[in-house]
Amino acid sequence: RCHTMEERANLMNMMKLSIKILIQSALSLGRTLDSDFPPLQQFFVVLEHCLKHGLKVKKTFIGQNKSFFGPLELVEKLCPEASDIATSVKNLPELKTAVGRGRAWLYLALMQKKLADYLKVLLDHKHLLSEFYESDALMMEEEGAVIVGLLVGLNVIDANLCLKGEDLDSQVGVIDFSLYLKETPDSDGKQDGGITAVLDQKHYVEELNRHLSCTVADLQNKIDCLEKTNSKLQEELAAATDRIGSLQEEQQQLKQQNELIRERSEKSVEVTKEDTKVELDTYKQSRQGLDEMYSDVWKQLKEEKKIRLELEKELELQIGMKTEMEIAMKLLEKDTHEKQDTLVALRQQLEEVKAINLQMFHKSQNAECSLQQKTEAISSFEGKTNEMMSSMKQMEERLQQAEKARQAAEERCNKMKQELAGRLDSCRQQMAQLDSKCSTLEKELKSEKEQRQTLQKELHQEKDATALLKTELQQMEGLKKELRKLQDEKQQLKKVREEQEQALQEMGLHLSQSKLKMEDIKEVNKALKGHTWLKDDEATHCKQCKKEFSISRRKHHCRNCGDIFCNTCSSNELALPSYPKPVRVCDNCHTLLLQQCSSNSS
Repeated sequence: RCHTMEERANLMNMMKLSIKILIQSALSLGRTLDSDFPPLQQFFVVLEHCLKHGLKVKKTFIGQNKSFFGPLELVEKLCPEASDIATSVKNLPELKTAVGRGRAWLYLALMQKKLADYLKVLLDHKHLLSEFYESDALMMEEEGAVIVGLLVGLNVIDANLCLKGEDLDSQVGVIDFSLYLKETPDSDGKQDGGITAVLDQKHYVEELNRHLSCTVADLQNKIDCLEKTNSKLQEELAAATDRIGSLQEEQQQLKQQNELIRERSEKSVEVTKEDTKVELDTYKQSRQGLDEMYSDVWKQLKEEKKIRLELEKELELQIGMKTEMEIAMKLLEKDTHEKQDTLVALRQQLEEVKAINLQMFHKSQNAECSLQQKTEAISSFEGKTNEMMSSMKQMEERLQQAEKARQAAEERCNKMKQELAGRLDSCRQQMAQLDSKCSTLEKELKSEKEQRQTLQKELHQEKDATALLKTELQQMEGLKKELRKLQDEKQQLKKVREEQEQALQEMGLHLSQSKLKMEDIKEVNKALKGHTWLKDDEATHCKQCKKEFSISRRKHHCRNCGDIFCNTCSSNELALPSYPKPVRVCDNCHTLLLQQCSSNSS
């Protein structure tokens, strides 16, 4: 324990000296520091030794691993702001070891001026650091918090470190004590005074940095929200382009209203301008004294105001766009509801059309049956029309007879008037009787005329019905012709299909015959050429049935061709010239040998 305590004290003193020399040299130079700056290199070497103090050794398949990059990877999980550093370190192709990645991580954290903040986050979660460090390590004790406090002073330094082209994997970190021995005891007082002045300014700078970091974080959150809203608004704009046409028409109407409103507003603006001029005169008189007081403060706040104004303008524009898009979305939702209603109506209409098509199909089937009935009804109507025409002729003949009778009666009346002028009373009585008869005849005539009109109306109706039936007959004849055409096409297609089937059958017969001939020729060639005896290892499937050999399906050689077959494909036995007794032969060789024997015997 005493040894580890001495190591911790020595490392902390080395860290204090390295930070002190780095701050002094950076302030004396007054510029951004490069990676070749010796005090900066010595600072990273000392920091690396501090991070390596008390590290646990992890065993892997390759061997033992002892790297300080493991605890630095926890910062990404604990602080999401450090995710950019982790991704950029992982994307560097030149880094191949964990030591190189850890050094690159420290370089990037120093350039961001957040090295102290990230290490403070690690120290706040010591239960996670216990997986990587021993209990008496520098990062687990109070010295780690002191070092983090010292690292806050490095936020004054601006560093520009280039990671590309540097071999961070193979660098050897050696502490150069010559830098620390250069300082003489006479100059310690002056340098301590300079450091105290720097440290006095450090607290003020830290507060400013914290305030600025808070404002930057808020602005970044706002920018992220605005980017999300922008992406949503862009999607909504793509959908709202369809509504622009209708909105333009509404815009024209609104322009007319705006012109009226402008005329009114211009009058009110003129009045307000006069009031504002008076107020500006008074404001300018009072502002002259205040300008001298706030001139210094104004220069500092000018840049922040510009940034704020730009952000406010962007916010106002985006809020306006958002309100317009919300209105457009509402209108689009209404349109979608209307379109859904129309879709439902169209679907109902489609179902009705389908039902109508089915009804028309059934009607076309029933139309042939109804045609016969209608032809019979037409024939019956024609008979009725003939009967009605005959009855009309009879009624006309009756009318003619009645008119002739009337004329004869009138002639008789005239004669009676001339002949029987003296007998007026008796004639008047007779005339009254004749008048009554005439009235009855006239009534009969009127009733007959009414009957004739009704008959004519019935004739017109029957003619209309016959015309409709004729049109239906013509339509049915057209349908019959179409049916005949379709039946003829069907018969032609059937004939073509039958011809093609016959041709395919003939081709199949020819192909089967040619295949048999080819197999016969191949078998004859095999028999003529001299067969090779296949080894058991070369055959895994039966040559004829192509089934795989197993314990139940064993291999058998054909003694004629030498190929390997299963038991079912080589169950035949024949006597061969080379074998005195009957031997196992495959099916193909069996048929071939039998054909040869039959041809030889013939």
